[in-house]
Amino acid sequence: MKIEILELVDGARNAAGTAVIIDVFRAFSLEPFVLAQNADSLTAVGKTETAYAAKQADPDTILIGERHGRILPGFDYGNSPAAVNGVDFSGRDVIHTTSAGTQGLTCASRAERIFAASLVNARATADVIRASGTDHVSLVCMGWEGKRNTEEDLLCAQYIQSLLEGTPMKDIRKRAEDLRYYEGKKFFDPAQADVFPEPDFWLCVDPDRFDFAIEAIPCDNGFRMKAVKAK
Repeated sequence: MKIEILELVDGARNAAGTAVIIDVFRAFSLEPFVLAQNADSLTAVGKTETAYAAKQADPDTILIGERHGRILPGFDYGNSPAAVNGVDFSGRDVIHTTSAGTQGLTCASRAERIFAASLVNARATADVIRASGTDHVSLVCMGWEGKRNTEEDLLCAQYIQSLLEGTPMKDIRKRAEDLRYYEGKKFFDPAQADVFPEPDFWLCVDPDRFDFAIEAIPCDNGFRMKAVKAK
């Protein structure tokens, strides 16, 4: 199996084979909570206009998302795992758009199959990919808004790579928690608490919390996000 680690928007555009779009802080740490909490559907979109149009067509649609970290006007939730944790989404359709993760999905047009991943479902993602028999995996670290490299996404990519290669990173939990001294320090800054609450950090650095991967399946208005497990 060929495994490559790519970064940012250009990395997503160059991803081939099975692409894994990684966004630890916070898009693809949030999505497993939504799926685990019984959403009827979860659709990831690149454009805010697409999300607003969905809400106009069906006011019961739940909008989740951000730009520059902040909740978008008229949205039900920002891109905060802590805000959605414990919410019962039964019977609701959810639309999700972010500055990095969902943009990476839209850019990965060369890939044959696309997954969305973070630390919280890294092992499950590796299990599904390994079971698929693919011979080419592109691990794409989206970083900050797809423009600047960040430590948490690279760590996640390296962890998934280690799992795919059968040599699991042994200190993943400590290394994940140590992100608080790097990109994660914003979650401990009182001046940014309204945008980056501390509970988000701890939910995002909980390796392998969920036992399913998330496959991004192209649909008319974006990507239908589907929970999948290895067979």
